Amino acid sequence: MRRCSNSLAFTLFFAVFLPGALPGALHAQNAPAQPASAPNVSPTRPETQPPLDVDRDPIVSPDAADNQAVSPTHPDQAVHRDNGVYTLRRNVDEVVLNCTVIDEHGQIVNDLTQGDFHVFEDNAPQSIVSFQHSDIPISLGILVDNSGSMRDKRPAVVTAALNLVRASNPDDETFIVNFSDEAFLDQDFTSSIAKLNDGLSNIQSRGGTALYDAIAASADHLAQAARHPKQVLLVITDGEDNASTLDLEQTIRRIQDLQGPVVYSIGLLFGDDSGGGESRRAKRALQLLSDETGGLAFFPRNLLEVDSIAAEVAHDIRNQYTIGYHSTIPMSLGGYRTIRVEARAPHHGKLYVRTRPGYYPKTDQNTQKAAVAPSNAPGR
Repeated sequence: MRRCSNSLAFTLFFAVFLPGALPGALHAQNAPAQPASAPNVSPTRPETQPPLDVDRDPIVSPDAADNQAVSPTHPDQAVHRDNGVYTLRRNVDEVVLNCTVIDEHGQIVNDLTQGDFHVFEDNAPQSIVSFQHSDIPISLGILVDNSGSMRDKRPAVVTAALNLVRASNPDDETFIVNFSDEAFLDQDFTSSIAKLNDGLSNIQSRGGTALYDAIAASADHLAQAARHPKQVLLVITDGEDNASTLDLEQTIRRIQDLQGPVVYSIGLLFGDDSGGGESRRAKRALQLLSDETGGLAFFPRNLLEVDSIAAEVAHDIRNQYTIGYHSTIPMSLGGYRTIRVEARAPHHGKLYVRTRPGYYPKTDQNTQKAAVAPSNAPGR
């Protein structure tokens, strides 16, 4: 059992079942869709903190109207004042895309303008209403596999994770989740390297790998508590999920319902069994999680490569274009919408745009509940 700590434990309380799935993802089930519930990943749930709603706008609190004003440059956006600090908030109906542009030589392209981009939803052209290309701060969750097989890999992983934070925007906020058969928030949002190091150093390797539950809980935590609208999860694991209540498709759907974070994955799948079925399934899962959210999946050949991969992730995040548009399809219609973004510009050859391939609009039908509760669990 784990020792008692002051960290937070994640507890998922999904009040409404996952309504439908990715096209074909759950079609093979013979029984009608049942409520998708994640395990209570805290052995005890104190009553001091009630579940938090994630169906409201996760960026602007509903009771903050008195401190809002309309942006003179973007009428669909608001300027929110909090303790004298003004922050630009996007309208909740705006679809926001984080886009990385690569040229035919694999190099990131940083000199494009709004007019160089073309956005299509379900193949219909969309009008871009907001555009930004700058190193804006993000809210980042670092999720590290704490199962028994990771024991010898943790020192290299901790070093790489901390170097990623050092190479990122100094105004970023980061939290740390260590997961095995349970997921624990061992450091909540902070910019302190020392505190992040403490969270990453909580190495008590044991048990299985509840990867999907940890990702879903972390996406919920971002929706509830993040200060920045641009959100990222970095997942580092060395094996296949074998302990979650949610499956892969439900986890992806959860992120899409939240219009949630970009997921970057590092799969430490090297070793004697790297060609086995478990490794292939783990690689497919990490690749799909990243592809469906606009991120990247990496599969280093050894631990020495992890640090350079972390640096590449930091570079990718800091050199993205942020594009917003209002869908020509009413949000109330629901349903999965495909997204395609193209970029064309003089003095450039073929350009490739990486972003999330689609989304589910936020509607009452896909609302779910989640809670993050303090962990006073005995034995941790």
